[in-house]
Amino acid sequence: MLTPEFYVVQEINSFFLLHLGQRWRKVPAAGERCRRRRSLCLEPERQREGAFGVLNQLKIPPGRASGGFLPSLSATMVGLKPPEVPPTAAVKFVSAGMAACIADLCTFPLDTAKVRLQIQGEVRIPRSSGTVEYRGVLGTLSTMVRTEGPRSLYSGLVAGLQRQMSFASIRIGLYDSVKQLYTPKGAESTGLAARVLAGCTTGAVAVTCAQPTDVVKVRFQATGALPDGTRRYSGTVDAYRTIAREEGVRGLWRGTLPNIARNAIINCGELVTYDLIKDTLLRAQLMTDNVPCHFVAAFGAGFCATVVASPVDVVKTRYMNSSPGQYRNVLSCLLALLMQEGLAGFYKGFVPSFLRLGSWNVVMFVSYEQLQRAVVLARPGPS
Repeated sequence: MLTPEFYVVQEINSFFLLHLGQRWRKVPAAGERCRRRRSLCLEPERQREGAFGVLNQLKIPPGRASGGFLPSLSATMVGLKPPEVPPTAAVKFVSAGMAACIADLCTFPLDTAKVRLQIQGEVRIPRSSGTVEYRGVLGTLSTMVRTEGPRSLYSGLVAGLQRQMSFASIRIGLYDSVKQLYTPKGAESTGLAARVLAGCTTGAVAVTCAQPTDVVKVRFQATGALPDGTRRYSGTVDAYRTIAREEGVRGLWRGTLPNIARNAIINCGELVTYDLIKDTLLRAQLMTDNVPCHFVAAFGAGFCATVVASPVDVVKTRYMNSSPGQYRNVLSCLLALLMQEGLAGFYKGFVPSFLRLGSWNVVMFVSYEQLQRAVVLARPGPS
């Protein structure tokens, strides 16, 4: 009885090319065995060609070539196949905003828990010594549901979706276009410097345009942590009006500088990392350009982004949620956090940050890639 280590090719009496992970290699004739999985005694440096093109040249149908034991090329593709025509900048712009909204709907409770944990410990929130209002991700979520109701988990969702449609569309949707602007003409591939510059540029522009929506989102998410438990604003529109009236127009752009720094770091740790991991996987032909590849690249990008951006994220959240006069500037907020809680305070809420950012990246990038392909494939072809 054959073990999984053996591949037996039936009904083929001559050598043929077999697809394994986008590699086409020579396989022994029928009945011969090779004891190394994924390495069928083949030529490792053989020129790679398209699956169906090679089989057509050899007059071998894809299903028959596998002999019933190995999958054909169509069975290896998960999700929509890459279109022949690359998506336009407009398609990427809209797809990025839609994908970010889908990701926000799936992960918003984790983002709210992260905000609550990050602002916990501020001097203006009265707490008896030695007590902690929220303990861990699940503890924070359960406490919010018990004390404020399930709806509190999605407090600020409207502002969050508004933010993503304006923010993610720019920083993610325009990343490839800006990256090409920084790539020297005639270069075979885009270098790391061009990717980093593109990430910083789109991140800074996106923050400048979408900062008011971020301020309102954070204020809503932090509502339950107020001393009296009262709501600051009756709704999203009222929040914009109240902040502009009481704090001036500058209040809507509170925390812009730390947010620009945060998103420059996050874009480098998120978009650039995703771009590099995906490009490496495809160049090494370890994976094909489909959902599993996007999942692995997005998960790695989420972890890197959380590690490098968590300190800036904590300072940004506290400063944006602060009342007028509580901190003179961003630096005073940073020093106050350092003096009160030490270096560990900069990684407060790290677990929910990673759970949220990691899952957000996976949902967003997978949705983004599929939405781009769906839009391109849905467009009518030339007549």
